[in-house]
Amino acid sequence: MGPGSQTRLEGVNAEAHPEEYGPQPGEKSIEDFEIKIALDDPDHPQSWSRVYRWYITAVAGLLVLNGTFASSAPSGVLPELIEHFTFSQEVGTLTISLFVGGYCVGPLLWGPLSEQFGRRPIFILTFTCYTAFQVGCALSPNTGSILIFRFLGGTFAAAPLSNSGALISDIWDANTRGKALAVFTLAPFAGPSLGPIVSGFMGVAGVSWRWLFWVLTMFAGLCLAVIVLTVPETYLPVLLVKKAQRRRKETGDDRWWAPMENQKLAFVQHAKRVLARPFLVLFQEPMLIAITIYMSFVYGCLYLLFEAFPIVFTEAYGFNAGISGLMFLPIFLGGAAGVILYLLIFNPIYERKLALMAPNPVPPEARLDIAMWAGPIYAISYFWFAWTSFPTVSYWAPLIAIFPMGIAIEGIFLALFNYIIDTYLFAAASALSATTVARSIFGASFPLFATQMYDKLNPRWASSLLGFLALLMAPIPFVLFKYGPMLRNRSKFSPTKDLPVKKAAAGDV
Repeated sequence: MGPGSQTRLEGVNAEAHPEEYGPQPGEKSIEDFEIKIALDDPDHPQSWSRVYRWYITAVAGLLVLNGTFASSAPSGVLPELIEHFTFSQEVGTLTISLFVGGYCVGPLLWGPLSEQFGRRPIFILTFTCYTAFQVGCALSPNTGSILIFRFLGGTFAAAPLSNSGALISDIWDANTRGKALAVFTLAPFAGPSLGPIVSGFMGVAGVSWRWLFWVLTMFAGLCLAVIVLTVPETYLPVLLVKKAQRRRKETGDDRWWAPMENQKLAFVQHAKRVLARPFLVLFQEPMLIAITIYMSFVYGCLYLLFEAFPIVFTEAYGFNAGISGLMFLPIFLGGAAGVILYLLIFNPIYERKLALMAPNPVPPEARLDIAMWAGPIYAISYFWFAWTSFPTVSYWAPLIAIFPMGIAIEGIFLALFNYIIDTYLFAAASALSATTVARSIFGASFPLFATQMYDKLNPRWASSLLGFLALLMAPIPFVLFKYGPMLRNRSKFSPTKDLPVKKAAAGDV
């Protein structure tokens, strides 16, 4: 039933007056008034021009880059913060951990809310608040205020982490989504890598730590302007509602309706949907649990490096904060190389599978091949970094080890992001929100014990421990590749359960 149908049918007895209950001769049925958008309709996001959709993809990546850049930026001015506020090194680390801790709260709201109200309103709301909290950090008079503003800033900066991937899935079909996500997934690692470089040189130049937060304010304000002026709504159910509203206004006929308008939930039900759905998806999906553990570990290790690198490069090699910040550059360069490898090697393989499986979609397990390579490389890079980090060995040896680490991080996240979106489709925002919360817990907690771990075990064995854990998790993509179809068939949230696994011969997928 759509809007207006209750008025027409109210008080009508279907059995006594069948001629009044059904459509009259020449009259449309209620179903005929349901608003639909075909794939080739100009209102459908996937029918927009490719240039415009690539622009939206670039903006989505920029929003993630903004939030993740802000997460690590204080690392380069920690000495100035410690001197100004007279707090300990551990409290200084909280300026990073609490921001990432905000990522644990934000996705619980922003992912499900974007599925209720659309992507654009949530982006505007969150970036407005995020910009304001950067101003709060810049003007902070005491320790409590800067820690609170950092946590709140991270909470609102989490919106693109959970929603930008869903936005990309709105505007691209499976054929191009991999390319778009290859560019997008570079942003979560480019931001943390670039933050220490900028703040490190600001600290060395003697610039006030407050100017770092003014820079973050300007960056956030610029992104807010870009969202307001250029980013449209992309979530199809919300676009259907808007089209129904326009049609009712143009025709004066209130029988036009969109499916989402009939999903009227009580407040308690709505709150349960918003807050509980990501965890309902996570805890009922074994494959999502495995993916989340792996991604969370990799993400936690990335933020652990903000404490480990100063120990290895500043204490062992005597670099200043600016030069130590440059040691993060190979992570970004490695991630960029991972994108290029994907576009040149792995995406053409996927496109051949698309042609082979047509007209059926390719099962999500086809996305995992790059993670099968990246997992072992990630573990090896830690052992390489560990046993070349002696002060007597050239700093180039551990520095070069960070490059394949960046390639591997990009490969793991790219494969698993694609796998989540292809597996859960319309529930992707909730699934991504759940993984964002979990990995943010790791990202917030790992820096808190990193210094103690590297001091107690020394840099060799501390990094080796991470390498052993990475080696332990490397088989996860292989297990999902083999058992993913069975797990999807039992899933409550995956609409891809009936996809064929093979078409012609073994090894097609």
